[in-house]
Amino acid sequence: MTMSQVKQPPVLLLSHGTTLLTGEQSHIRDYWLSHGDKAIQYGIKGVIIMGAHWNIRGRKVRVATNTNTIPQNIPLVRRSEYADYKCTADIKTAKRCLEMLRAAGFDSEEDPKFNWLIDTFPVLLRMFPKGCPPVTIISQNQYFNPHYHLEIGRVLRPLRKEGYLFIGSGGGVHNLYRTDWKYMRTYRDNFAQERPPDETHLEFRQALEDVICKNGGGPDLKRGIVRLMKHPNYRDAHGTDDHYMPTCFVAGIVGEEEDRGDPATLGAEVWELRNQGETQFAIGDWPYVATRIL
Repeated sequence: MTMSQVKQPPVLLLSHGTTLLTGEQSHIRDYWLSHGDKAIQYGIKGVIIMGAHWNIRGRKVRVATNTNTIPQNIPLVRRSEYADYKCTADIKTAKRCLEMLRAAGFDSEEDPKFNWLIDTFPVLLRMFPKGCPPVTIISQNQYFNPHYHLEIGRVLRPLRKEGYLFIGSGGGVHNLYRTDWKYMRTYRDNFAQERPPDETHLEFRQALEDVICKNGGGPDLKRGIVRLMKHPNYRDAHGTDDHYMPTCFVAGIVGEEEDRGDPATLGAEVWELRNQGETQFAIGDWPYVATRIL
């Protein structure tokens, strides 16, 4: 019996952070690598991921089908660390996702020209440094309707039972209007912390952890995630909605009645640029496999 027959993979909600989070060694990279190791030992069929930077106008959602993708350059990271990494687009699964979305009434279409962006590629690079698994990338819709993105996750959730690893790659606290750039610009130090994060950012970060970790999987998670967009500190923590939509996507995947009891954990966290909170969550557990200890 394979691992995928024992238990479905967890669902990951990752903050991809600045590009320096990819280039600098930290416990965040260790956490990503740990999940990548477990995914390989589990035997995942592939990765289905929604990032924060691919936003589609109108009422459409797109699925990437570029078989010869050229990933976006990662600023402030040595090119030698990623230039030879081969991306693996999962066209077969992309077609399945399109069929499922269309059957559910979504105006969805494939994009055979889409190249991977820095909201998804760096995370995959650090999770799977020895080789990229088959990957399907789902776009956001530029109206940033939380219920719309919840529903995308709900429609695609049956693929989790087949052994696909779902990832939402956004940001726990992400407001570029409120970040301190001076140490990054001058010293390339993204972790410098002269002062603590603003109180509004800390309050929202705690509310996010409470909603995810105290609810775990199930309908209460969906309700809580949508309600957080009305939190008094939401707009301070998220100057735009794009980095919050992956959270809604993930809530849709693990937000049904049968998901009750799936534990949610905050596995790692760091603050960048003083006010940017890079929380890393997992909903559900991997089956026990021997892996490196962080």
